[in-house]
Amino acid sequence: MADTQPDITADREHRMTTADLARASDPAEVDENSKRPQDAAAAPLLPESEVTDLRNRWNEVQTGFVDEPRRAVEDADALVAAAMQRIAEVFASERSQLEGQWDRGDDVSTEDLRIALQRYRSFFGRLLSI
Repeated sequence: MADTQPDITADREHRMTTADLARASDPAEVDENSKRPQDAAAAPLLPESEVTDLRNRWNEVQTGFVDEPRRAVEDADALVAAAMQRIAEVFASERSQLEGQWDRGDDVSTEDLRIALQRYRSFFGRLLSI
């Protein structure tokens, strides 16, 4: 029986990255407040102001369902897509910062890399827990 699980190590040059996802449409500037906090596992994925805005927009979508259910579903889809793109932009920015250090020949500390990996693990866990 063939293994149906994807090989995440195969063909690294052709895999989609968070940077690719962030560039999928017009990316917004990454907010300086979105930089990685020290406790990566517990860190919010977006700055609190953006989270508040997204929650307010979600409440509007839900409220609109009563009068226009189809439009509410369309708006929900657009809102989820925008949130996913924004999260991808934040991760892409963090990765870009690390790559910038590597390109300059700067050493990136193991601690910085550990925090980055924890942040990916935390986000990946959130994705799979839905």
